Amino acid sequence: MKPIISVIVPVYNVESYIKSCVDSILAQSFLEFELLLVDDGSNDTSGEICDEYARKDRRVRVVHKEYGGVSSARNLGVTLAQGDYISFVDSDDRIDEEMLQVLYDLCMQTDSDIGICKLGREINGRIINSDQSEFEKELTHNEAMKELFKGNLYRFSLCNKLFKKHCFKGVSFPEGRIHEDLSTTYRLFANSSKAVFTNFIGYIYIKRENSILTASYNQKRLDAFVGWEEILSFMQEKYSSIYNEVICCYVYWTIDNVFYILNQVHDSKERDYYLIRIQKNIRKRYKYIVKVESFSLLYKYYIFLLMANFRFFILSNQIKTLIGKRNN
Repeated sequence: MKPIISVIVPVYNVESYIKSCVDSILAQSFLEFELLLVDDGSNDTSGEICDEYARKDRRVRVVHKEYGGVSSARNLGVTLAQGDYISFVDSDDRIDEEMLQVLYDLCMQTDSDIGICKLGREINGRIINSDQSEFEKELTHNEAMKELFKGNLYRFSLCNKLFKKHCFKGVSFPEGRIHEDLSTTYRLFANSSKAVFTNFIGYIYIKRENSILTASYNQKRLDAFVGWEEILSFMQEKYSSIYNEVICCYVYWTIDNVFYILNQVHDSKERDYYLIRIQKNIRKRYKYIVKVESFSLLYKYYIFLLMANFRFFILSNQIKTLIGKRNN
């Protein structure tokens, strides 16, 4: 029988976590799904563990490939997917047993192409952002795209979303980059007609100490700005009515990166290299940014410091840190 949902899990050297992830998927109350485990050239026992699951459960399909990265594994998974809907789970996370059922039902009830649940964050075995009240919201095409950049309900993460397969027409994940969600999700929303959100926590992101995004700032993190260049050009051309929201999101992301660099990179040459790269990106749109009224004076001040001379930004951060220490 043809599955309704295809769940795609890229797998690479996660022998310590993969069982918890797969068990949470196979425990779903929704039964009509296939699980595509894409072994991306693992050199531990991850591939063997996947094969064992496939022998035990007919819903599990395993593909072994040479290492190509998360985007490469996801692209192959989408190509092989047989379901009408597609969902992604990272191999070191897990999902609530009701996640697929809740999102599928909402998509069917509201005729939506994308179902979105709240993303829970687990640290030391405890979910830190649980919500007691139930909340659902239907969003038109433009509302859903606008919310993606405003971020009150959701952001760019793929894994807390269920997509109608046609959303992937002409869309692929950028291979060789990190921040692949940022570079792809807006294109999936652009291919949709409607979305629906629920604050039900269906996806559980588990913070790992060895994650590339939780490690100290490094050059790969600049991949985000490649993605942002694509986003800004695309959104300015096709969604000019919400371009201010897009620019605001871009500036907030940029300033966050600046503070990560200042607080995590201790080699001055390396730090200056990152800041100069970011400064060059901001310069392209600086004249537009300063005209956006919704920016607070604080963020306009940050942007001014960055553009005038990022060393002022470094000094400002050092003063702020010193004051904070004195107050404590």
